[in-house]
Amino acid sequence: MASTEIKVPDIGDFKNIPVIEILVKPGDVVKIDDPLMSLESDKATMEVPSPSEGKIAEILVKVGDKVSMGTAIVRLEGQGSNGATPASGSQSAAKPAASVSVAPATAASGIGTGAADASQRFLPAPIDYGNAHASPSVRRLARELDIDLSTIKGSGEKGRITKEDVKKLLGGGVSGGVSGGSGIPEIPAIDFSKFGPVETKPLSRIKRLSGPHLHRSWLNIPHVTHTDEADITEIEKYRKELDAAAKVDKKGAFRVSMLPFLMKASVATLKLFPDFNSSLSPGKDALILKKYYNIGVAVDTPDGLVVPVLKDVDRKGILEISHELGEISEKARLGKLAATEMQGASFTISSLGGIGGVAFTPIVNAPEVAILGVARAKMAPVWDGKEFRPRLMLPLCLSYDHRVIDGAAAARFTHQLADALEDLRRLIL
Repeated sequence: MASTEIKVPDIGDFKNIPVIEILVKPGDVVKIDDPLMSLESDKATMEVPSPSEGKIAEILVKVGDKVSMGTAIVRLEGQGSNGATPASGSQSAAKPAASVSVAPATAASGIGTGAADASQRFLPAPIDYGNAHASPSVRRLARELDIDLSTIKGSGEKGRITKEDVKKLLGGGVSGGVSGGSGIPEIPAIDFSKFGPVETKPLSRIKRLSGPHLHRSWLNIPHVTHTDEADITEIEKYRKELDAAAKVDKKGAFRVSMLPFLMKASVATLKLFPDFNSSLSPGKDALILKKYYNIGVAVDTPDGLVVPVLKDVDRKGILEISHELGEISEKARLGKLAATEMQGASFTISSLGGIGGVAFTPIVNAPEVAILGVARAKMAPVWDGKEFRPRLMLPLCLSYDHRVIDGAAAARFTHQLADALEDLRRLIL
């Protein structure tokens, strides 16, 4: 099989330029213009492309070696290898990195064959990494993965950012994929004490644990929130009757809030819209539809928000759910929830009705695909076709994963949920 040595093409007036990165290894198959290695002068970083197709037989230089025009760098074998070294100015000449901040000066240094050629090679980069110390291939990888190189500390020679550094950053994300928020620069630290008195209060254990989970969900899920409202005038009358009876229950007093009705209405609606009771598969190419209805309930505690899960809500009545809610909420406030009592939810409800508010955006509790937020109900004049009548209206705020659910489906879901809350008969669907 024919083989040939690939040599450094005409790179202008530069000599003894160090090899900063080798982009191929023996056995790799390359095509015309595939990058072989990166070189860096004091004015530019450039890649040496392959002038022909073939298989890499041997790497003739190593990182740190200094090369000039005509230096043999790779031995290539294959049908396309004919020993020809590309001439100066050909398409296979060393290509400067598009993101080099000194591109205009570099163009004037002799790289390229003319104004038209230079204008093509020095197009503005999609992302400007400033003086980030990285090769063109690493810069290209960073652009593809939407990572800010200025936030990465390089581990290579003289602080150079390598592909391994980028991979380590991605290692903190989702297994088998790219973390949605990788590369986001940190907020700069500020010494607030220079502006006035301050006090440092450590975060509670719950907030330290839940914070990263919320952050990961927010970064990885394209959130959209759809708002609607439900007329709960009639169901509120029934709730008050049940609550009054529960306060004097012979088996032990308990409370009946609006939350059990919301849970039952949610289950009835989830049965009609199964995509909302699902999760994306690890490959992000399929939905895992859940045939169970475990509802997570955000509970406010002195140390922060926790989300206990009530299992098989579809098999329980309002009173049984009320009993369980009272017990699990008390355990949550005392910090006595077991790990198993906070796992397995297929849908979550976050209610601020007891505190207030008009609307808010709850964060989807990944790997779920939707979450229902509820604010405080209020009396409002509602037109019934003949006159305005006072009705108790409950704000509904549905946040959802837009990769799974579109706006039309969300609108239908909340409309059906409102119907279920307005008519008790729909809660048994």
